[in-house]
Amino acid sequence: MFDDLLGKTIVLDMASPYVFIGTLQAADDLFLVLVDVDVHDLRDSSTNRETYVHEARVHGVTPNRSRTLVYRNQIVSMSLLDNVHAE
Repeated sequence: MFDDLLGKTIVLDMASPYVFIGTLQAADDLFLVLVDVDVHDLRDSSTNRETYVHEARVHGVTPNRSRTLVYRNQIVSMSLLDNVHAE
């Protein structure tokens, strides 16, 4: 399921007010491993989730973590950053 996403930049919308944008390095039954990751807590800004992800698509990802493990049962949705409309 994740093999076609390995090495690509993905967006993870979480059940919590966090958004993860990074390159998928590995996946197992419990975790996804992301590298060059922008971990963003939406409570820290007035920007909503859609606007934040759109800005990352248009202006590029600004990583604040080199490697992060994300617990899979907290993920609400996952998509390629390239699939976010940049208009």
